[in-house]
Amino acid sequence: MWSRLHDFGKFICRVYFRLFYRVLIIDKDKIPENSGVLLCSNHIHYLDPPLVGAFINRQTRFMAKAELFDAPILKSLLPKLGAFPIRRGGSDRQALRTGLKLLKEEELIGVFPEGTRSKTSELGEGLAGVGFFALRSQAYVVPCAVIGSYKLFSTLKVVYGDPINMSILREQKASPEEATKEIMNGIQSLLDQSR
Repeated sequence: MWSRLHDFGKFICRVYFRLFYRVLIIDKDKIPENSGVLLCSNHIHYLDPPLVGAFINRQTRFMAKAELFDAPILKSLLPKLGAFPIRRGGSDRQALRTGLKLLKEEELIGVFPEGTRSKTSELGEGLAGVGFFALRSQAYVVPCAVIGSYKLFSTLKVVYGDPINMSILREQKASPEEATKEIMNGIQSLLDQSR
């Protein structure tokens, strides 16, 4: 269920981005409306989560680094906005369980497979956790590319791609690393086609 706070937050984000940037949202209709979805995006700026989620019609449940949930205001605000914590630098079993549960409940989870922002705007290596989610769930895996500099009044482009067919990898019992590589290739293809 969407909270009123989440709806209000999306509205504020849309107003902000429309006022200060030229925002182009491309192919958001490629996101399935009534199924579990793993939305996988590159990560170039701390404003990527609100940009990626603000213009689509579903609530996006972002995984966010656990340190953010230690901040006085954010620790109560982030859960109300649908985010849940993940501890970086190792296997976070609680985050994995939470993510799989949400996907089974046909939620949309937003992840940044690189695990941190790119300092060069080039796509880095993805972490195996995203491949784990893709293989262990029946969720659609949708690549996403954020393109732009976030300089005021510049163009920001968000491109959503066709869902990546994970069925063959699931049948072959591929490793999470192999699944992650397939997902990163999907994101890179969007970046190459859209720049």
